[in-house]
Amino acid sequence: MSKNLVIIPTYNEKENVEKMIRKVFSLEKPFHLLIVEDNSPDGTAEIVKRMMEEFPGKLHILERKGKLGLGTAYIAGFKWALERDYEAVCEMDCDFSHNPDDLLRLFAAIENGADVAVGSRYITGINVVNWPLGRVLMSYFASMYVRIVTGMDVRDTTAGFVCWKRNVLETIDLDNIKLIGYGFQIEMKFTAHKFKFNIQEVSIVFTDRQEGTSKMSGGIFNEALWGVLKMKLRSFTRKYERNV
Repeated sequence: MSKNLVIIPTYNEKENVEKMIRKVFSLEKPFHLLIVEDNSPDGTAEIVKRMMEEFPGKLHILERKGKLGLGTAYIAGFKWALERDYEAVCEMDCDFSHNPDDLLRLFAAIENGADVAVGSRYITGINVVNWPLGRVLMSYFASMYVRIVTGMDVRDTTAGFVCWKRNVLETIDLDNIKLIGYGFQIEMKFTAHKFKFNIQEVSIVFTDRQEGTSKMSGGIFNEALWGVLKMKLRSFTRKYERNV
């Protein structure tokens, strides 16, 4: 069995999901793939289930009752992975904004000593394609704001293309992660940082989705911005001690 798992949350991704599954399984490194499906009305789940017959034992689906938030989708996926024998777990989007070829580089960073490998848009300038300028600036300055508040030495704090070593996910109390939108990405990195795990950034190019509908909203960013302050305040009363 592959020791590497890729988790992809889906909601109305019928245009992308089959192409993404085939692309991940075409890579030279063997991966297992878990689709966390939030009861898409467009038939995404049916496409995945049909393809599970083509990729038995490698393609899995975790179905949920509705659109419950990006963070809770990943936490459900992380728990699913920890119940099994995976050593590294990568999270990514289904819409090809994250290039599946970069999975090889993220997993290589883990194999070479990183505890957390972040696919970063902001190491060498701003590597974003097809975003309007306003969204680019909002994302860039949001990451800068998070770095100032948290003290993390991570340039792309809101990145959603991340690979985690198993022991990091075992150490973080997943049930204690409070933020559920894009703030989830910040809180996970911040918690790993507080536990003094080795976080490394790998430069990627982020390309906005070509098909399907964006799930981004102003409310998601508001949650991240205000949630970061609350998260930082909570950290003052919490101990960050690893069991091992």
